[in-house]
Amino acid sequence: MNTNTGITIPAEVASAPDPVPQAATGPARVIVFGNEKGGSGKSTVAMHVVVGLLRGGHKIGTIDVDSRQATLTRYLENRATVAETKGFNLPLPEHRLVIRTENNPDEDAERFNQALDALSRSCAAVVIDTPGSDAPLSRLAHSHADTLVTPMNDSFVDLDLLAKVDPETFKVICPSAYAEMVWEQRKKRMARDRGSIDWIVVRNRLSTLDTRNKRNMEKVLGSLARRIGFRTAPGFGDRVIFREMFLSGLTLLDLRDTGTRLTMSHIAARQEVRDLLSAVVASPAPAAVPA
Repeated sequence: MNTNTGITIPAEVASAPDPVPQAATGPARVIVFGNEKGGSGKSTVAMHVVVGLLRGGHKIGTIDVDSRQATLTRYLENRATVAETKGFNLPLPEHRLVIRTENNPDEDAERFNQALDALSRSCAAVVIDTPGSDAPLSRLAHSHADTLVTPMNDSFVDLDLLAKVDPETFKVICPSAYAEMVWEQRKKRMARDRGSIDWIVVRNRLSTLDTRNKRNMEKVLGSLARRIGFRTAPGFGDRVIFREMFLSGLTLLDLRDTGTRLTMSHIAARQEVRDLLSAVVASPAPAAVPA
């Protein structure tokens, strides 16, 4: 996969007129959302990134490999229904749901690869949502990532997803099972096509106050980022508006097309979305190649 697809997000993506969608000019950039803990806002963040890319004028594909929960799929279904019934101008991606079989991982992998190949040929980016648990399809999706986004709540409970930490000194003892899984998929990616994975840990529900927990989290994450190779980005605050939008299939970037009267909370939340989009589409230097 090619990580330099020229994807850009206009600074005023939420208020500018929608540009004409652009077809892909090369292999699609693959953005995978992965986290083995539930309740981190993974699908909500993924949906906002999808809509941000669509409103940036890009043709986007989406794949949901979490067939049990299928949160992204249901979010998109809600969006299509609201667009049709209320006449809203809501851009939609080309979507695939890869349903996991009970005991045929090879067949599952084949259907995933077919979906990814088809979307990669016509889209500028493919966004993949994975389950909040370890599964063969999730591992396979991780191994194809150009960008891996891992949302987590800003607490030591969720930090356990990435590493075990000494409770007295806050020093990292060792990476977690998920971090080790990501490392293995990085090696598989390197072996397959010499590509690298840009890993972004997104800190959701980040406190606006300068608390001791916040400072300790920053210290541990900084140490861990250097050790296992990721960069951090601020995510979404703990706002009711993000939870309310699922049933309507909307995002903060759709307010202009739904006639919603903006509040200060809407404006602040929309800026959080823009900041996250800027972090996700950034193209940092390639990560170190796994040994």
